[in-house]
Amino acid sequence: MMKENIIAVRPTKTLYKDGDTTVKVFNEEYSKADVLNEALNQARVEETGIRMPKLRAVSVMDGKWAISMDYIEGETLATLMEKHPEKTDEYMDMFVSLQLEIHSKRAPLLNKLKDKMMRKISESPLDATTRYELHTRLESMPKHTKVCHGDFNPSNIIVAKDGTPYVLDWSHATQGNASADAARTYLLFSLAGETVLAEKYLNLFCKKSDTAKQYVQKWIPIVAASQLVKGKPEEKEFLTKWADVVEYE
Repeated sequence: MMKENIIAVRPTKTLYKDGDTTVKVFNEEYSKADVLNEALNQARVEETGIRMPKLRAVSVMDGKWAISMDYIEGETLATLMEKHPEKTDEYMDMFVSLQLEIHSKRAPLLNKLKDKMMRKISESPLDATTRYELHTRLESMPKHTKVCHGDFNPSNIIVAKDGTPYVLDWSHATQGNASADAARTYLLFSLAGETVLAEKYLNLFCKKSDTAKQYVQKWIPIVAASQLVKGKPEEKEFLTKWADVVEYE
């Protein structure tokens, strides 16, 4: 793989362009099961017809696992939002419409969002009382089977030259409650310090999906707890505050 063809470098993986293919090469310490799960997620979501780079191959390169998929020429929605702040409303509208299109799909073989959240709450560094409160809350939430992206943010959307958006990175995809997915997107904007965008996003999501804002907000402590498991020290204080059910309400 040519070094000059690097598209992006992340903490656990590097993305390269190889002709009309994007190759995502994972670090040695990245688990084989996680790589195969990501490829499987991508294949399962692909069958729903959502616009996304098509999976081409799973392979091993220089002892590292890699996933190859279609290369999409374009810019991320995050880059476009930065370049054209005057178009924020237009881009946000596209962003939310895309997420609602994802939520309209079904992929019965995906992992269940609820099971994943239950596990994450148990693994979180929160005290037993808070974990109990969150497990109880999660148990009481309506059970849905909508496709949820799990990391839906503007940097995971590539807008092609003709304006067509494609959704990237399906490693966190599950099936479950769409409001949990929206709560995570709200949290991602907030963690990035984009509080104005976070509110704009949440208002638009609730309006377009006819969902009560309070209902999405009930999911925020649950997704905050699951995000805590990633163990990012710079997020800890912020997330712990959000995960405190009693304090948040």
